[in-house]
Amino acid sequence: MGHLYNLRKRSSYLDRRRVFSKTRPTGIAIGERRAPTPDGRPGFIRIDSVHQGDQDGIKGVYHINAVDCVTQWELVATCERISEAYLLPVIEALLAGFPFGILGFHADNGSEYINHKVAKMLDKLAAEFTKSRPRRSNDNGLAEAKNGAIIRKHLGYAHIPQRCAAEVNAWCADHLNPYINFHRPCLFSEDVTDAKGKTKKRYPLAWVKTPFEKLEAVPDVALFLRPGVSLDALRATATAMSDNAAAEQMNLARQQLFISINKRSRKAA
Repeated sequence: MGHLYNLRKRSSYLDRRRVFSKTRPTGIAIGERRAPTPDGRPGFIRIDSVHQGDQDGIKGVYHINAVDCVTQWELVATCERISEAYLLPVIEALLAGFPFGILGFHADNGSEYINHKVAKMLDKLAAEFTKSRPRRSNDNGLAEAKNGAIIRKHLGYAHIPQRCAAEVNAWCADHLNPYINFHRPCLFSEDVTDAKGKTKKRYPLAWVKTPFEKLEAVPDVALFLRPGVSLDALRATATAMSDNAAAEQMNLARQQLFISINKRSRKAA
């Protein structure tokens, strides 16, 4: 009887008995697999989620990062979980917070975005719905780059309890979002083709602008603004304080935020 196990290890036996079947992909008829094509128009949003760490098996808060392809206008919000009950109202609030109309919505293939409720919401906005292609990491590269440059830089990697989501979200809305859109400069690229026909991206110093300054430079920008939003009102917000004063105010508010989170964590412990 023991010799049967030796026979079963032979390649001739394994070739006859083992059967391998390839994974069958499941097609989801939501969104179109391609990169967004804004053609210089603001309103094409790329979105991504950032998890704020686990601690003792308990999940932290989730940050939702939405960035416009052309102007790099960025809005960050925080929610407790990424289920539909928590995430859908946050997405609606983020899209409504942009000063221009939403023409496109691009996400990776996570189920928190690729679902029928998000698709229905975008249908009401008459916005195209696209999703990232396999092995094309640049399809959502702008949002992923902003995850590190903005969210990780200002909020770090440490665990933030889910019960603090409302407090962190208020800080994002009142301090972080105004700072990064009106006072934080961004790099914008231009395509340059050399003598060999190879196209490269350059980032001229003259093209370093804040998202608001880039929005001002969009041709016929008034056609893309939401009803009730004007450049004069946005300019008044941008000039209300200097860049350094806005950064100091944001950092002070962030310091108070982390002190409050630390106190609440100690009480809960």
